Amino acid sequence: MTIYSGLEPGFTDAQAIVNEIQAQMQNYHAIPEDIRIDYTGQIEEQNKQMAFLMGAFFSGLGLIMLLLIFQFGGISKPLIIMIAIFLSFIGVFYGLILTGWSFVIMMTMVGIISLAGIVVNNGVVLLDYTQLLIDRFKVQHGIEDNQLLSQPDVKAVIIKAGKARLRPVVLTAITTVLGLIPLAIGLNIDFFSLFTSLDPKIYIGGDNVIFWGPLAWTVIFGLIVATFLTLIIVPVLFFISYRIKIGLYKSRVVAEIKA
Repeated sequence: MTIYSGLEPGFTDAQAIVNEIQAQMQNYHAIPEDIRIDYTGQIEEQNKQMAFLMGAFFSGLGLIMLLLIFQFGGISKPLIIMIAIFLSFIGVFYGLILTGWSFVIMMTMVGIISLAGIVVNNGVVLLDYTQLLIDRFKVQHGIEDNQLLSQPDVKAVIIKAGKARLRPVVLTAITTVLGLIPLAIGLNIDFFSLFTSLDPKIYIGGDNVIFWGPLAWTVIFGLIVATFLTLIIVPVLFFISYRIKIGLYKSRVVAEIKA
């Protein structure tokens, strides 16, 4: 037996309705043991899409992590960027909570995957320049490559790198957000009528915003928080990791002296 149903006008979250049905069915104990209840239709398709996108997301993160390890030649900087990626999702979920919009499985997840690429780019720009300044500092002061800078010196280098990369990171965020706003609000322009009769027929909304809106707003919400994380949290994490390296280096030197 198959029971069909549809959402009333004004409702968009089918998963919430199915959750209510499942909660009611748990209190119904008159079902024979040889009878099984399956929830199919839109929910089944959403679960398949979610499983596929989650696999694609973590596969992409794995490839990003592998490339970052090859680029930086270590594990600390790639881990910092990975942490920044996951922390940027705070902006996505808080944005959806504050606006009250639904988590659209397909387009919201695609937006999250796109957001991860932007966060990685900003993190690489900042950390790569920071490492470049550290290498220059070692050359100027005659410090060997295998030696570490003192905490005050590395702190000054991190601050200098943050000031130098403030404008590129902020401009990247601003241009991306401004470029996604027409897609997020559903700005429509009829270029055919614009060039033929000088009537662009501009309007906001329509079917396009229903499909593309969740993707655009996901990137916008996440990128606003990710910009703050790139400029504040990433340098802090880098400084903490460098302090740990200094502590391990001193411990090793003391152990070699005792030996």
